[in-house]
Parts: sequence; structure tokens; C-alpha cells
Amino acid sequence: MPGRSPTTVHQLKVTLRGVKPSIWRRVQVPSTINLRRLHDVIQATMGWTQSHLYAFEIDGEQYGEPSPYDDVQTRSAKSTQLRRIAPEAGARFLYTYDFGDNWEHLVLVEKVLAPERGVDYPRCVTGKRACPPEDCGGIWGYQEFLDAIRDPEHPEHDNLLEWIGGSFDPEAFDLQVVNAMLAAPNPSPWDR
Repeated sequence: MPGRSPTTVHQLKVTLRGVKPSIWRRVQVPSTINLRRLHDVIQATMGWTQSHLYAFEIDGEQYGEPSPYDDVQTRSAKSTQLRRIAPEAGARFLYTYDFGDNWEHLVLVEKVLAPERGVDYPRCVTGKRACPPEDCGGIWGYQEFLDAIRDPEHPEHDNLLEWIGGSFDPEAFDLQVVNAMLAAPNPSPWDR
């Protein structure tokens, strides 16, 4: 959103549920951001690759990509602004990514701030730990993955290291890389 300054900014803490130690990101986004774009922001900051479906659950309502074939009524994420569904600090809601692996994230509105002069939003302020690899089998599969890559005697050790590209550091988090991803043009297939 370079060139335009939002009137207010939501500071969010996005925490992947069920993983210890915790994996989380603190992001600042324009309060007017729609949930579709917030999905893009969470994908970039967590390190997901937009390979699967997603949904937000707020006050019992589901927001995502509506389809006439779904059993659950889904409201449009594209036409729903963050400030409308979570207007103030303390608001909480869920973001689920990949309905097979079922990665649930708790999103907490920490603050609603005035924008800083000269700052482009969205931006990531800080975070902890690497995101689990795509398609590793959810929380339980991720733990099995970590056990296997740490143990050279594990029968899947070599295969999983090859699958992940040679190495994986679960403690890694690079704020510069995350913010570069946020500044890149949005390649989302739903925006075409």
C-alpha cells in the first residue's frame, strides 16, 4: 500500500495453536484490510505457500472463499474488512489454513494504533520460530518430522531431509525475509 497512509493500524499477534514452543508473528496492518488480503499477510509472515484453502472464524461466522458446493455457509473474505469484525484491542478470532493438516492460528488484536509516518503497511514487527513445512501432516506430523530429522538413525531421516531440501531449523525466523515477502506483489490466484 505504498503512497497511502491508513487512518488506523491494527497490531495483531498471530499464534499457531498446538505447537510448543510457540510459533508466532506480530504484524501491523491497515485497519481497512479485507480478510482475503489478511490471509495473504498471514501466509507471508508465517511462511506458508498458499497451497491450500483457508477460513476465518469470527463469532461463529466463517469467512473465506464462498462456494455453492460447500455445506457450511461462508461469507466473502474479500468483502469483509478487519475493522468491521475486530474493531478494538482484545478481539480474537481463528484463522485455519489447510483443512487436511488443519493449521489453526489464534489472531489477537493487541492494539489499534495511529500509523507511523513513512511506514508502509502491512509489516511484520517480530516473531518466533519457523513455520512447519507444508504438507507435513499437521501438528502430529510436524513433531514426527522434527523427531526424524534430528535422529540420523530414524528410518525416515534421509528421506525427510531430502524432501525439505537438505536442512530445516525450527528456531529460524528472519524478519527481513518476511518483510520482503510482504512488500512483494501479491501472487494470489484468487485476485486474478
